[in-house]
Amino acid sequence: MPVKEPRFWYRPPGLIARALAPLGALYTLGGELRRRRAHPAELTVPLICIGNLVAGGSGKTPIALDIASRLQAAGHAVALLSRGHGGKLTGPVRVDPAVHTAVEVGDEPLLHARMAPAWIARDRAAGAQAAIAAGARVIVMDDGFQNPHVRPDLAIVAVDGRRGFGNGRVIPAGPLREPIDAGLKRADAAVLIGADPTEAAARLRRSIHGPVLRAEFIAEAAIADLAGRRVVAFAGIAQPDAFFALLAEAGVDVAAKRAFPDHHLFTVDNLAELRNLTVQYDAILVTTHKDHVRLPAPLQPHVLPIGRKLVWADVAALEQVLADYVGQPRRR
Repeated sequence: MPVKEPRFWYRPPGLIARALAPLGALYTLGGELRRRRAHPAELTVPLICIGNLVAGGSGKTPIALDIASRLQAAGHAVALLSRGHGGKLTGPVRVDPAVHTAVEVGDEPLLHARMAPAWIARDRAAGAQAAIAAGARVIVMDDGFQNPHVRPDLAIVAVDGRRGFGNGRVIPAGPLREPIDAGLKRADAAVLIGADPTEAAARLRRSIHGPVLRAEFIAEAAIADLAGRRVVAFAGIAQPDAFFALLAEAGVDVAAKRAFPDHHLFTVDNLAELRNLTVQYDAILVTTHKDHVRLPAPLQPHVLPIGRKLVWADVAALEQVLADYVGQPRRR
């Protein structure tokens, strides 16, 4: 079961972070050796990777879905690719929401499959090849920036401006999957989401050779359905507080909220507690789209999914980045 990230990851480095620094150095060394020994697959279509440098959520999936939608609208045959985190199947498997469950393929791939053909594969290179064989002419990979077995044509790093890069230390001393400069050196662009109290934008502009795009999340129109209604909100995502804040900013009357670990598979006891809260507060249940697909099918109609919409500060800048890499000769 996924565990909640330590609080000290997003505080100035203290005793715990310093004590764990040697393990962070070993983690970094392991990643470097893995990249040096890898032989990335040669793909015949452009691969766009939406990744990040920190463990947990940073907005990768909404960015991947938004970009896939724009490419589809431009007439490209797009496939979405992910590892299928939280699912049991190793793949390559094309995700079918009518057949597969989150237990089998994970939650994010079920959301991907609503947008475009979606594939999961622990072996990302094999997944990409399967998508190409099925007709994909552009692949958008959700996560996998640190995977050395595929080489993206366009690598975009997503950064949550509110959290930035945390304490700047590598796992387990901090939230980083790899040192900041080493990761940003491989990125072609970045997307900074939301406000920037951590001043991540300045770091990105110093270290990345491509554009730093800005975006923010706003609540989907469905949130208007909650006007005048009391809700019990729950979420099992990397940042449950971000979902609760979204509701609060929209003026929703949240009577109770419950946070679960990322990719949590809800138990009978969890669901019983949530239903009891709705009775206690005369409220309705609301959750994220990612959590909604993990609920048992009989319960889904009784829970309202509320999502976030990604709004770009400069859509033309995003579309120029995509045009520079898609439909052009392969870059290596």
